Amino acid sequence: MQAASREALAHSRERLASHTGGPSGARSDGQGLIGLADDLFAVAHLLDGQVSLRRALADASVRPDDRAGVAGRLLRGKVGDGAADVVETVARQRWSRPLDLVEAVETLATDAALDAAEARGELDTVEDELFRFGRIVDGDQELGRLLGDPTADRTGKTALLDRLLSGKVSPVTERLVRNSLTSRHVHNAANAVERLSEAASARRGQSVAHVVSAVELSDAQRQRLTGILERTYGRTIGLQVQVDPSIVGGLVIRVGDEIVDGSIANRLAAAGRRFAG
Repeated sequence: MQAASREALAHSRERLASHTGGPSGARSDGQGLIGLADDLFAVAHLLDGQVSLRRALADASVRPDDRAGVAGRLLRGKVGDGAADVVETVARQRWSRPLDLVEAVETLATDAALDAAEARGELDTVEDELFRFGRIVDGDQELGRLLGDPTADRTGKTALLDRLLSGKVSPVTERLVRNSLTSRHVHNAANAVERLSEAASARRGQSVAHVVSAVELSDAQRQRLTGILERTYGRTIGLQVQVDPSIVGGLVIRVGDEIVDGSIANRLAAAGRRFAG
């Protein structure tokens, strides 16, 4: 997002927080927050599929209150008052492009869902479930292709995700994954789920270190690696570890955009290149 849209999202998040209590202060009504998240996801899907509507709500030539009025007339009585109020606030903002407005409503829905997880005491569980499902998607090429196809039928995707997740994960995890992966602008399903996991980790005040190891790490090794990374980056780090025997040994660590490849496979490849040169 450009600066104008980032500012608009910040104002919209403030309005959402007035209904949810915001991060670390979420009200105790977890079920009500799930309902708010469901409503916001439904609005995001509506805007995702209605180009003319999202353009109308983001039209800077129209007075902000008039744009909000359009949103109110469309949504009042069809979604909860909290969701309608938040979307009216979104419509009053100035967006750099109409698609930013759609992505903002999705972000607000995700925020509300994570508020619900926090209120229900499930934030750790949701983060772990998102990470594990992301690994499943990343490791299954056909599943990743199906879930990452923006032209695929949304009903079919929803049915597939229901079969994979229903009754097996937290209701919050199920909603986050289903609504994210049925968005028309998601092209890489594993990356989309990873972003959700990172959002849950950030809610806990952590950055995420994605670690690939040839073997499972012991608790002592995890604690030692966490300590090293926290001293290196100067902030709290949460590990998400994937076992991949193909790296032979060592570790591959990614924090944000920074990658440290200490795998034996990488060292052998580098040695081979030097020998060939």
